[in-house]
Amino acid sequence: MMNPAADRAHASVTKTRPGVLVLVSTLSFGGAEKHAVSLVNSLDASQFRLLLCHIKSADTLLRELDRSQAEAVFTLAAAKGIDPSAVRSLAERIDSNDIDVIVGTNGFSVIYALAAMAFCSKRPKVIGVFHTTLVGGFKSRLRMLLHKRAFKRCDLLVYVSEAQRRWWEARGLRARRETVIQNGINVERFTSRSSIEDRRALRATLGFGAQDYVVGICAALRREKAHIDLLQAISRLRTMDASVKLMIIGDGQERSSIEKNIQALGLENCAVITGYRQDVRPFIEACDVMVLCSHAVETFSIAALEAMALGKPLVLTRIGGAEEQVIPGKNGFLYEPGDIDALTGHLRELADPERRNQMGARGAQLVRERFTVEKMAQAFAQEIAGLTTPSVSTARSMPMPRLAK
Repeated sequence: MMNPAADRAHASVTKTRPGVLVLVSTLSFGGAEKHAVSLVNSLDASQFRLLLCHIKSADTLLRELDRSQAEAVFTLAAAKGIDPSAVRSLAERIDSNDIDVIVGTNGFSVIYALAAMAFCSKRPKVIGVFHTTLVGGFKSRLRMLLHKRAFKRCDLLVYVSEAQRRWWEARGLRARRETVIQNGINVERFTSRSSIEDRRALRATLGFGAQDYVVGICAALRREKAHIDLLQAISRLRTMDASVKLMIIGDGQERSSIEKNIQALGLENCAVITGYRQDVRPFIEACDVMVLCSHAVETFSIAALEAMALGKPLVLTRIGGAEEQVIPGKNGFLYEPGDIDALTGHLRELADPERRNQMGARGAQLVRERFTVEKMAQAFAQEIAGLTTPSVSTARSMPMPRLAK
């Protein structure tokens, strides 16, 4: 970790490219956090001086960061809420590294960036990246009011799906300028390389057979991810097809509740929770179908893109940008959140191995055509360059095309 004095000396000899600070709340496992790491890994370090700051100390995802890309990586080790000492520390880092653009990866990090600039000698441009569509209870709605005020002060607000932008613009969310940059993934990393024998061996360790129909979900065990919906659908499917099994990849605060529901539904012998896995790829590959049954949060799911890249058909709730990822009947299915009958019906349709293989191949092709991390990074690079080059037009971007049916 560099100290501010060293940062100043370093900046004095490297100020030939715009300084870009990617600011993230935490580097614990999550979509926005993975997005931040992917962005640093993928932007052109010969074009920008890249720095990464995580406000809270958690750093699980640091192992996925390409250290050669970032000139500095540091944490503010902030206490709960807006920590004044962390804000001042951030301001010192902004000045000492001569930062030109701050990319705040959610509303909380944007608030930190704006607070820090009150103590800075210069005003960097601020890009806010927004990953949320639906907002839950009272606390979440109150938090969103604060985030809306913060986003209004951003030089650019980046939505991650066109549907998300339409949703929030209809509800008065504005910045100085808005655009859409869909999430992208490293498709090389999520290219299937395991053999049939590898997949069968992993299945066997979980108690699944080679001929079982294994439905998977890869998501933190949180209430809004609605794992209970999937358990109910699996319970119904089991009355029609005893080969149906469920792999729950992940861990979280709702684990005990999910385990109780597994027992209550009599699924102890066909449902397995893997716990947190640093590398989820082998587990996704061992599944036949991947599901995301969230009632909220998912806006342009990175987990869905990863599953698509590994050749798995998807069943997603119709929220956020799901319609920009899934062509119903081609690479998966969509259904309304909470509609257990529809979820069950779609999973029953995917019990046919030949159809699964065809749809999975279509999804893998779609990711490689449209949702690569290189495309995402190129779009961010153009926006960052535009903010640091006054002659570049700041006209609002055109809406992105919808998927061909």
